[in-house]
Amino acid sequence: MSLGLQVMFEDEHCLAVLKPAGQLTQGTWAPPGETTLEQDLRRHLNPAAPESVYVGIVHRLDRPVSGMLLWAKTAKAARRLAMQFEKRQAVKEYWAVVEAADAAVENPGPSPLPPIGDTWIDWLTAPDQEGVVRSVAEGTPRARESRTRVFVEPDARLPEGMLRLRFWPETGRTHQLRVQSATRGLSILGDAIYGSRKAFSPGIALHARSLQVRHPTTSAPLILVAPLPASWRELGVDPAPGSV
Repeated sequence: MSLGLQVMFEDEHCLAVLKPAGQLTQGTWAPPGETTLEQDLRRHLNPAAPESVYVGIVHRLDRPVSGMLLWAKTAKAARRLAMQFEKRQAVKEYWAVVEAADAAVENPGPSPLPPIGDTWIDWLTAPDQEGVVRSVAEGTPRARESRTRVFVEPDARLPEGMLRLRFWPETGRTHQLRVQSATRGLSILGDAIYGSRKAFSPGIALHARSLQVRHPTTSAPLILVAPLPASWRELGVDPAPGSV
């Protein structure tokens, strides 16, 4: 069954949808009883002949991650949007809730720089045979530099021992935010692969909150914001005033 397609923006060139945590992003296959987001998207665009539809994916989200995904509806739009991601012109913001009981965090609060560092720089491996990425020493063969700007967002409603982080990844490595957080003793809630000891469902507490790009034909700013899943509100996450 489909987890439901939530369209946040659509015109003749591109389409932005909200990816639910736990759903596969792309491909024409899915486990029995499930569909991929790509399959749902194709059925939305042409219910009678979904396989005839052009769908261009320009960025991706891991299965357990929720949030905003932008797709191209033409080859020209796909090339132009993909180029923005390749040149790091697209601005991506993620929200995360992390387990911080064992982390050295001092006075989390609003400031120009977060107390746990304004930019995280790590060298990450490609996924191994089990799909796990590791942080290694700089210069390790085939490891790639990964950079993320970080801010600690005060949120008094969260349970004790948890923090809300805001991420702006400057590179796009596999599992980048998950590994960089875990490396610093800040495992993302529910991410047992990378050290989380507490449950969170569905998926993990990592949400692609917003995406800013230039429209592929008009070049006008396109700012897309993904509402928080219900599971985040149940946890106690308080969105910024006026947001969703």
